[in-house]
Amino acid sequence: MASPALVEELYQALPQETKEFLATAIASVVDVKKHGGKVATVIGSGPNLHEGVTTLIATLIHAGLVDGVTTSSAVISHEMGGTLDRVKRLDADQLGEEMVPSAVRPRGNIFEITELPEEEWARIRSEMPLDEKLVSACQAADGKVIIKAAGNMAYPVGYFNETVATEVMTAAQTLGESFEYVAGLGSDPRTMIGAGAIKNVPVLVSVPQLIGGGQVGLCISDSIPVSQRCKRIAKMLSDADVIIESAVALTQEIHDGPFETYTGHGIWAWMNGLPTYSLKDKTLIRFDLDDNLKRSWDLNKNSELIQKAINEGLPKTKLTKIPFRMEMSAFTRLEKSIPVIGDIGALWPVFVSRICDELGVELDFTSAPQNTDEGAAMRSWIVDNVKPFSLAKMRKALGEKYAF
Repeated sequence: MASPALVEELYQALPQETKEFLATAIASVVDVKKHGGKVATVIGSGPNLHEGVTTLIATLIHAGLVDGVTTSSAVISHEMGGTLDRVKRLDADQLGEEMVPSAVRPRGNIFEITELPEEEWARIRSEMPLDEKLVSACQAADGKVIIKAAGNMAYPVGYFNETVATEVMTAAQTLGESFEYVAGLGSDPRTMIGAGAIKNVPVLVSVPQLIGGGQVGLCISDSIPVSQRCKRIAKMLSDADVIIESAVALTQEIHDGPFETYTGHGIWAWMNGLPTYSLKDKTLIRFDLDDNLKRSWDLNKNSELIQKAINEGLPKTKLTKIPFRMEMSAFTRLEKSIPVIGDIGALWPVFVSRICDELGVELDFTSAPQNTDEGAAMRSWIVDNVKPFSLAKMRKALGEKYAF
């Protein structure tokens, strides 16, 4: 976890411009929370898991500081796996063609097995039959143990999650709930989906990030219709006073959404009598490594070049002379957008620590950059303390919550 000394070190290493934008972002969240407002987060995949950001956001949900999340289906898959885990990576030739045919082996001829405590092996065995011959062969084989994002490519956790995903989806469809909520009932409370289920905070996969995590992503997609998903996300964003984007590539629901009227296509939904919302007057904070985001923001703030291009139907990329990502368009045009350029591993600990100091909130978890000693300890702590999804736990919760 990030100590006060590390947080200060991280802060001092930030460029002055980043410090200034980060201070504005912190003040915005503090002001909103002091006045009873809401904060939503829009989270991408890989870096947010590896830097402890998803675990931090779960902690912020419990603390009442985050009131909604959109993320990717890959993140849901990894959270079902326990967020991060230890896996042994081995040359699949040690397993032979009968166990794992070469035609289906991943690039690099690698096969992975999750390293789990005995109680977790027993729990998974009680919920799904395992290929015990494969398990024994993997455990006896030579390999390298690493910590990585959990629940996708390692046996048995990845296979378990993708197999039970169909039952989660069926329950979600039957009850009119999202896959994410139903899976959250069986997930660790230190995951975003687990915290969201406990605190009744929406955690939803965005439409552009639906297909990831294999069968988990497919089942998320099929659990509720896309139109219903967009409507639920629109409600979350409508309720939010501040929206924080973190290392995310596709955010069309925010910047080009079907129910948003300020920069999106919502005027047509309004004409057809559907509910809409507006980004006008909302604060949009974006943590991003791409300097082009700040360059496009500067261009629009100084000359309204982006807005002029849109008004005249001209291509933004040619006018700005920069590679133009879809979400830059609306972000740069929003009056209260705040571009914070930097590594999310360093930005989030500083951001959250300053907010908590201002609000008098104490957290039992604060993320740290994975390339620091405290970050390495944090990653090990997540492996040891954030448990994989339990089918039995989900079934028990469903039976209690939805009993006739």
